[in-house]
Amino acid sequence: MATETVISSIDRIGGNFIGHTPYIIASIIMLLLTWGVARIVRHFGGRLFRHTTSRISLKNLFVRLLTSATWLVGLLLAAMVLFPGLTPTKALGAVGLLSVAIGLAFKDIFENFFAGILILWRFPIEEGDFIECQDICGRVEVVEVRNTNIRKVTGELVVVPNLFLFKNPCEVITNRVKRRATIMVGVAYQEKIPNAVAVIESAVASCQTVRSEDPIEIFPKAFGESSIDIEVCWWTGSTPLQIRQSRAEVVTAVKIALDKAGIEIPFPYRTLTFKEPLKLE
Repeated sequence: MATETVISSIDRIGGNFIGHTPYIIASIIMLLLTWGVARIVRHFGGRLFRHTTSRISLKNLFVRLLTSATWLVGLLLAAMVLFPGLTPTKALGAVGLLSVAIGLAFKDIFENFFAGILILWRFPIEEGDFIECQDICGRVEVVEVRNTNIRKVTGELVVVPNLFLFKNPCEVITNRVKRRATIMVGVAYQEKIPNAVAVIESAVASCQTVRSEDPIEIFPKAFGESSIDIEVCWWTGSTPLQIRQSRAEVVTAVKIALDKAGIEIPFPYRTLTFKEPLKLE
């Protein structure tokens, strides 16, 4: 009796499965069509939004959102085909309950997800930009929805959660093609300051890495312990390598020019005063 019951149950399940096979095939076809439409959206999405904005990250965001919407609609249609009794209202209700449960379980992931969308939408960060956030400084390689990959200037790859970039001040170093660099030059107290300023300005202007269309600013700044401190400012490229190259060229040119002009760059001086005279023997 038990054997007959098991066999009849298996026959009934098999019959139901065979009877439901057209729905399964139709849902698989729907998923394949969704996959194809999603690939078309990813391929032609950039062309579709090329007149909307010039920002690459924003175009990628539009494409990702459109692709996600395509998959959501496709999965809902496939589910309704697979289960004929499932209505759009029931499907959307189930999706709503599932999203609430997933949101509570993966709160941190969704915070980074929405922070990534806001970064792609509002932040002036593009792939290839150099940024500095807290103690992280490097070139942005990939801006994803949840994480951002930053290649530090020392070569290491840092995977940064987007929420970290969203909550902390982020300096976009290469937001412009130029950046101002500054060094301090000290000249001896007996030197004539206007002559020293003229020599330094001529030396800085002769450097190839200094932008000629932007002003060179040189100001005597303070009375140092051993010298008059002169602040030297100029404009050059914005990347960290360009800043280092330009600073090296300017320091070298200023040192050579001051030496040729006979203007002393003093070593630190120390004056010692004793309460009682020292006897010399």
